[in-house]
Amino acid sequence: MAVITLLDGGMGQELVARATRDPGPLWATRVMIDHPGLVKAIHDDYFDAGASVATTNTYNILHDRLQRDGLDALYHALHLRALAEAHEARARAGRGIIAGSMGPLGESYRPDLTPPVEVSTALYAEKARLMAAHVDVILIETISSLDLARGALRGAQAAGRPVWLSVSVDDRDGTRLRSGEPVAGLADVIAEAPTAAVLANCSMPEAMAPALSVLGGLGLPFGAYANGFSEITGLPLPDNQAPPAYCARHDLTPERYADFVMAWVDMGATLVGGCCEVGPPHIRHLAGRLRDAGHQIA
Repeated sequence: MAVITLLDGGMGQELVARATRDPGPLWATRVMIDHPGLVKAIHDDYFDAGASVATTNTYNILHDRLQRDGLDALYHALHLRALAEAHEARARAGRGIIAGSMGPLGESYRPDLTPPVEVSTALYAEKARLMAAHVDVILIETISSLDLARGALRGAQAAGRPVWLSVSVDDRDGTRLRSGEPVAGLADVIAEAPTAAVLANCSMPEAMAPALSVLGGLGLPFGAYANGFSEITGLPLPDNQAPPAYCARHDLTPERYADFVMAWVDMGATLVGGCCEVGPPHIRHLAGRLRDAGHQIA
């Protein structure tokens, strides 16, 4: 039986659902501004469900997002607010680790917007240094191209913390990133900078087993946390550099999601959880399934 790090589920979509109105392009960041304390409440629910990780609501706090709304002056303050709410939830739970989230530059699911490596390295290093004293690990999430992975991983070293690198894969072929590049290409990327774990996230659960078949050969702890969206691969890319017009699926019950995850654990995955549209009920059911199978949740 394995020792499993049980990640939490999605934060952004959960925030939007609880806020009950469209927050606009700033997404989870806008909700955090308008509804103080809601982030902590969601962290609380994930800890209560059995998660061993609080992923900070810092995924979307990026200069390119904030500048569009004239809010870039809040860059540091928003990070500190998100970090504080994660710490408050951990203090209440009395356990768990805090993962400092760093999302993709440009836009999620848009590898065509990947900036030059030297640009992304500097931006991620700034973010990593800001979070360094307040997190246990840096979690680079939803990375869709090898160059963005390279820049993010280099920049993340500035935190002096362990770094988990998580990529978003093609919904139809999990052995490829959303850029079309092979997941196996990550071998060269992680050879350039210390990496504590490799994961796949924010793709359909059906794509994760093929991704893990590659990630498992990289010689590092590995895992996955899928989304609950309908297929994104193949959707047209908007001209305004927004993400594709994805939507939530309605068939991914906690029971069905746990079936997928247990198969990943059977493949050797030791870091599992959920991403967008995977909420506290999913994590609670998954925790029970893991324990019933004899696994230990660390």
